[in-house]
Amino acid sequence: MERRRLLAASAGALAGAAAGCLGVGESEPSRLDLTVRNDGDDAVDVEVVVEGDDGTTYAEESDRVDAGVARAFEVPVGETGRHELAVTGADWEGRLAWDAGTCRLYDGQITVDGEQVAVAGECADPR
Repeated sequence: MERRRLLAASAGALAGAAAGCLGVGESEPSRLDLTVRNDGDDAVDVEVVVEGDDGTTYAEESDRVDAGVARAFEVPVGETGRHELAVTGADWEGRLAWDAGTCRLYDGQITVDGEQVAVAGECADPR
């Protein structure tokens, strides 16, 4: 009888330790998949900034996007809270926001065409 109790306790401890190592019960971070597309005739310099509502900056990156080219950005962010994306150029800006607590994967697209900026976003993988 004592041996069964010890075996059961050992099995339970092992399962608990394995669960802790595998991250069972922990939330995974949200992620932004962003595409910045230049449909204009000239290259554009862009700055991408992703911030959380707690003031954390998750990405701050600059790049040059040639005419007719799209540039992809992947940004892991926090598990909860509102997150905001700003993509800016010399004389334009595009913004998106999503809640990481309800959206595991947010898909955003900013398209620049001369003087116009088109902004689109959707939750591709809700929690």
